[in-house]
Amino acid sequence: MNRPNPPHIVAEAASADPRSVGALGLLAAVASRFSDYLELTKPRIVVLELIVAGAAAALASPQGLNVPVVIQALAATALVAGSASIANQWLERRIDLRMRRTANRPLPAGRVSSAEAIVLCVATLAAGVAWLGLQVNWTTAILGVASWITYVVIYTPLKQISSANTAVGAVAGAIPILMGWTATGAPLDLTAWTLAGVLFLWQFPHFMAIAWLYRAEYARAGHQMLTVVDPTGARAGVQAITGALLLIPVSMIPAMLPTSGSPSLYSLWAIALGGVQLALAIRFAVIRDESSARLLLRATLIYLPAWMTLLLMVSV
Repeated sequence: MNRPNPPHIVAEAASADPRSVGALGLLAAVASRFSDYLELTKPRIVVLELIVAGAAAALASPQGLNVPVVIQALAATALVAGSASIANQWLERRIDLRMRRTANRPLPAGRVSSAEAIVLCVATLAAGVAWLGLQVNWTTAILGVASWITYVVIYTPLKQISSANTAVGAVAGAIPILMGWTATGAPLDLTAWTLAGVLFLWQFPHFMAIAWLYRAEYARAGHQMLTVVDPTGARAGVQAITGALLLIPVSMIPAMLPTSGSPSLYSLWAIALGGVQLALAIRFAVIRDESSARLLLRATLIYLPAWMTLLLMVSV
């Protein structure tokens, strides 16, 4: 049998300090706004870029990392990458309303104002580039600016104009691995360019799978993805195969360099990883359905960390 609360408890609850209630409300509002700001930076993409940059730094410094410098480089790179994502979402804020997967982003949903996004974009870009230049080196800072310009100024508007946007986006996506390399002070040599080449080529099977899965939404938004320009998916399949095929010989280059610790082990696993991805790219090109696209997408998500881990194991 339920008993009513004693009168003094009811009175205490009724007279709760409005200041504490207001403080909790303020904290909730601040947390919500911070979450929206963080979403603008596309944190999953930033984390991926930091992983590849960190791995490149480790590969460039087999004798040992200068940890404080690398940490600063990664933090500043995160600011530059986050700024590029904010700029991308600001430029596409009206286009994002046409797609279900992006309509609830902070800008199209109205949770963050256009002015807020611009201020945050400029502040993070300026802070990131200055941090890289003054505390790491200006080569890395210049690469950061190049990545930002390629992604924001070229790739983002090109999505509404030409299917070549994927290749431009792949260039922007490959630059962070060069930033990680140069952050150590190491010059850009064949190994560095090979790493960038692998990351560049990997993006074709990866993004062709995504472009097929979201082709209807991309069409509604007016994005000129290859799966929109060619609704049959035949050209997307060819690009997926081409990227996956070229990835195998390019990924083999580190095994031929004098710095490779276990070339036979690396070669075996690099061919196996690349071969599986190529087989699934061929399957996608032939079948061109959601199942084959999702399988290829999963394979690309496994390939990159598996390849990078293997390279670190045999080289560092």
